[in-house]
Amino acid sequence: MQGSRPVTLSAHALACRRGDRLLFRGLSFALESGEAMHVTGANGTGKTTMIRALAGLTTPYSGSVERAGDIGLLDERTGLDPDLPLGKALSFWQRIDACSAPSHALATLGLAPLLDVPVRYLSTGQRKRAGLAALLNRGSPIWLLDEPLSGLDAAAIKQVTALIADHIAGGGIALIASHQPLAIAGLQSLAIEKFTPVYQDERP
Repeated sequence: MQGSRPVTLSAHALACRRGDRLLFRGLSFALESGEAMHVTGANGTGKTTMIRALAGLTTPYSGSVERAGDIGLLDERTGLDPDLPLGKALSFWQRIDACSAPSHALATLGLAPLLDVPVRYLSTGQRKRAGLAALLNRGSPIWLLDEPLSGLDAAAIKQVTALIADHIAGGGIALIASHQPLAIAGLQSLAIEKFTPVYQDERP
């Protein structure tokens, strides 16, 4: 994965807000090479906000994030040009990421028959698999995955789960926010509701 270079991801007393609302505070964790964490919580509790803070896309309200290793983010935005055929849309990122073996991701995710289909016409599950192919081609050791199983059928869920497990076994890190259970050995868990502030007027 990264040879002898360390791969780590940690948060320390992290707090994030949306508008005037504090979503969570005091959230801390540490992941090292070969470890993964499943983040759970209802919609609106801050899972996506947390992932964006970990990726450096938003600034936490307080606390800090530390990481060693490149980050690859997969969320509802694949980053693929919707007007291009899938093959050309993926090729753009393959050149940017200097991917030397793009056919591996295509074969692994069963995307070869879809290469001539414009991205905008792909189903939710197909777009999810396309985004995962771009992530595989990027070679990032740290994966931040926001609902990676949504829109997938049972076979695709099994396939994506196996890819995440392979990534971890190869020395990578994965942090997965998902409503669905994940059959991955040694998976840590973090319930984001445990860090939701409780205000005086909300207590029974």
